[in-house]
Amino acid sequence: MEFFTADLHFYHVNAIRYFKRPFSSVEEMNGAMIRNWNQIVKAEDEVFILGDFTMRGEGYPDKILSQLRGRKYLVAGNHDYFAGSYEGGRLEWIKDYCELESGQEMFVLFHYPIADWNRKSHGAYHLHGHEHGDFRYNLRQAAEGTRRYDVGVDANNFTPVSRNAILRFFKDSGDGSKKGKGRRGRDSLQNDSDKE
Repeated sequence: MEFFTADLHFYHVNAIRYFKRPFSSVEEMNGAMIRNWNQIVKAEDEVFILGDFTMRGEGYPDKILSQLRGRKYLVAGNHDYFAGSYEGGRLEWIKDYCELESGQEMFVLFHYPIADWNRKSHGAYHLHGHEHGDFRYNLRQAAEGTRRYDVGVDANNFTPVSRNAILRFFKDSGDGSKKGKGRRGRDSLQNDSDKE
């Protein structure tokens, strides 16, 4: 199973204040995100981190990565200062952009939200972070018929989102074709067993 997440900002104490996160300390924030991740991700799963994993370097990325299940990939964000000189072995790769074909679907992965992407008019999805908004952003995208989704932790209960949950969200939203009718919203994102 593939999972997506972004904007974790591990060890970034100011992220609590800047993004109004419900934690009293960076230790509490880090611990909650590690627990949430490991509750749904299995060792054989793949997790695509769409930027801003941590601003810290010198061993800090691997200290957290070693506690997180799954095979991990990083699409670098503007705060991943460690990415240019990363020599640890806990990331499968680091890229600035990725096009992922999964099943019959295509996902364009980039840290920033973009207005147009490859195969957009052919049903491709664009997954991103950077916004630090709430889930209403994703609801607006679906209502407008745009297959763009913010996988950032601030919009997704500080938890990675599975490929199947994202597809279910757009299906339940009618991909915007009914302008809000039948939208289940956040209920669609239950990261249950998500069998393929």
